[in-house]
Amino acid sequence: MKTIDIQAKEWFDKINGNSYFSALVTIDLGLDTEKTIYVPFQYGYESHYKTVAIEQLQKDGILPNEGTLYWRWFSDNNIEVRSSKKTKCLKNEVIV
Repeated sequence: MKTIDIQAKEWFDKINGNSYFSALVTIDLGLDTEKTIYVPFQYGYESHYKTVAIEQLQKDGILPNEGTLYWRWFSDNNIEVRSSKKTKCLKNEVIV
């Protein structure tokens, strides 16, 4: 594993005052080993999408399930992590 790219989309429910997101996580973008994981629509705001993306990679067996500080583990293993979030999306853009 060389890179992890997390691309999230966020929708704000004005009626109830809650934020929701979904995300695509791509491992090794542009390489022969490229793999994409979907993080489904769920409640969360600010940078919570990053934590949930890492948890999804654990559930899918891509990252170890041990109690690791992942941001340090990424640094120690020379894995580049990039993330972005598109805000003010329509609900139907976030639910895929």
